[in-house]
Amino acid sequence: MAQVMASARPPMHIHVLKLALDLASGRNALARAIPPLLVLADAFLCALIIWKVPYTEIDWTAYMQQISQYVSGEHDYTKIEGGTGPLVYPAAHVYIYTGLYYITSEGRDIFLAQQLFAVLYIATLILVMTCYWRAKAPPYIFPLLILSKRLHSIFVLRCFNDCFAVFFLWLSIFFFQRRSWSLGAVAFSWGLGIKMSLLLALPAVGVVLFLGRGFRPALRLAILMAQMQVAIALPFLRENPWGYLARAFELSRQFFFKWTVNWRFVGEDVFLSRPFSAILLVLHASTLVLFATTRWLRPAGKSARQIILAVLSRGEPFSREEEGAIKWSITPEFILTTVLTANVIGLLFARSLHYQFYSYLAWSTPFLLWRSGMHPVLQYLVWFLQEWAWNVFPSTAFSSGVVVSVLAVTVGCVWRATAEKSPSRVAETDTADRKTR
Repeated sequence: MAQVMASARPPMHIHVLKLALDLASGRNALARAIPPLLVLADAFLCALIIWKVPYTEIDWTAYMQQISQYVSGEHDYTKIEGGTGPLVYPAAHVYIYTGLYYITSEGRDIFLAQQLFAVLYIATLILVMTCYWRAKAPPYIFPLLILSKRLHSIFVLRCFNDCFAVFFLWLSIFFFQRRSWSLGAVAFSWGLGIKMSLLLALPAVGVVLFLGRGFRPALRLAILMAQMQVAIALPFLRENPWGYLARAFELSRQFFFKWTVNWRFVGEDVFLSRPFSAILLVLHASTLVLFATTRWLRPAGKSARQIILAVLSRGEPFSREEEGAIKWSITPEFILTTVLTANVIGLLFARSLHYQFYSYLAWSTPFLLWRSGMHPVLQYLVWFLQEWAWNVFPSTAFSSGVVVSVLAVTVGCVWRATAEKSPSRVAETDTADRKTR
């Protein structure tokens, strides 16, 4: 009888396969160990990269030259310049790199700077994984968060200011997922004060605050974010307000074709043309409006037109009962999907992407590919295509075509997959919202 029972048991390889699938999908309790193990592995990898791979000078010296002028008393943005050109980043960038200026002996201790950026990388990675986990992303996509060669290079070999902007973008998402709306708004505004690239996610942040906090509280948070931008810029606004605004938030900047990662395949004449720039702007705005009106505002249960008319007629778009129901439908998954989608839409229609912009994309793509409903094998294939294209230097017509194609596929598939309400987007009680898996 025992022999019959033993022979009826599944073979060992079936047990192993089932365990692997359960771990990959998060059904096994041991799946909780995957994120911390990946973080430890990536910390070791960062140390190995710093030790073995030579540092690459691109913008660090220019940053330090500009900060040297600032600490010497120069507050006119039009007069602050470095080896790569004028200072073109908002005030929070200046304050952060002033701290680094003093910590790294006026920028000379690059090895220490690399270690600090490795810590920043790991801190951001922990935030990303926490946001993924709270949005109920499956563990099988987590390895993609540590496999990017280009992303490691941006952080620990180049020390770009984008790294800080990305950290505060994810910190704001972290707070939004926990309904700490004010802290999230402050974190996002500080990140925007480092680099205006975060403007790409601003429409989605506005939607999230509007739905999650309510119309008037969201308006107060928007005012808070604007006041914060003014406050951090005051030393420079007093000196030359128009000079600060023109440099820190320059929207008419001329891009060089030789550095573009995304539009090389259209040719230099088209790339530099005004009609091409206008087409991208119209497509960007149209796609945002399309997602906002048909996807992001769906929890409101009203059309954008109805919301606008309600605000104009009575100053409030929702009744108190409606507002309460809407707030609890804004789940961590909805927040992460909405913010990352807006970010990727912005990257898709960006006038020009440089290699450091991959820091805004690398940790967005795995989640959005999963949300798109693609088969896991296809998710990994599309991610590796993206990673390959961003590691081609200098970019080619083919690699830039792959960059744009992956962005377009990601946006299109998320659009299709979010046509119907996700089963996980159900109203939650306050206690359930605070639980973690």
